[in-house]
Amino acid sequence: MKPKIAGSTYLNSAPLCYSFQRGSQSEKCQFIGHTAPSRCAEMLATGEADAALIPVIEYQRIENPKVVPNIAIASKRTVESVVLASRIPIEQVKSVALDTSSRTTATLIQIIFQKFYGTSPVFTPSNPNLIDMLESNDAAIIIGDPAMMVDRNALHVYDMAAEWRKHTGLPFVFAFWAVRKDALSKFAEIDFAAAKQEGLDHKQQLAEEQSQSLNRPIEALLAYLTDNINFDLDEENLKGLQLYYQLAAECGLISHPRPLEMMHI
Repeated sequence: MKPKIAGSTYLNSAPLCYSFQRGSQSEKCQFIGHTAPSRCAEMLATGEADAALIPVIEYQRIENPKVVPNIAIASKRTVESVVLASRIPIEQVKSVALDTSSRTTATLIQIIFQKFYGTSPVFTPSNPNLIDMLESNDAAIIIGDPAMMVDRNALHVYDMAAEWRKHTGLPFVFAFWAVRKDALSKFAEIDFAAAKQEGLDHKQQLAEEQSQSLNRPIEALLAYLTDNINFDLDEENLKGLQLYYQLAAECGLISHPRPLEMMHI
């Protein structure tokens, strides 16, 4: 039976999903796309998917997944597609609407306020509609393609990877591939590393395809996929991820940091 692989189809994840969706790996799996990162995590947890591109915080909540090595959605400095959009400066924020599409960022912003700014705003889960979110909150977390369309001139916009880097000196990891332990045997013919490379080889095509819907020049989207998004789970990214888990535990957002258990490929 072909493994079921779930992944969101935001531009930032498109290179990692390309091969499974329509490239060389597509005949070897059943790809489930067009779903939010939080939904990908739910599908992995319930067994609806055998592997999924999940928010990294969900590794700490899903029972015994294995992480695919050397692949991630990360940012070394600025990510652009994960932001806090605020009507007032971040130091003054008292209430934040959290985009329900992401769980990693919902945890990250709580760490940022508690650990880096020493404040405790009220956080409210919300559908990702910025106008509605800011009607009753000072600020809102927006992720993915909608975040790239936020008016940077009308609001105070804080890049979450840049905030993390400013206060820790480390990159931030947003998502990675995770595989259910009871489904490992289904992945004998799946090559995640080759899939990653194939997707990276098609960055130009992916930028061209999404330029109109995002109302952004192709060159800007290609630069985003090249400069803002890092697709590695290298040593520096792992250090940032481990610190994130440690601070999440210190803030009471997870019980304790569980070490990463890598899939052997």
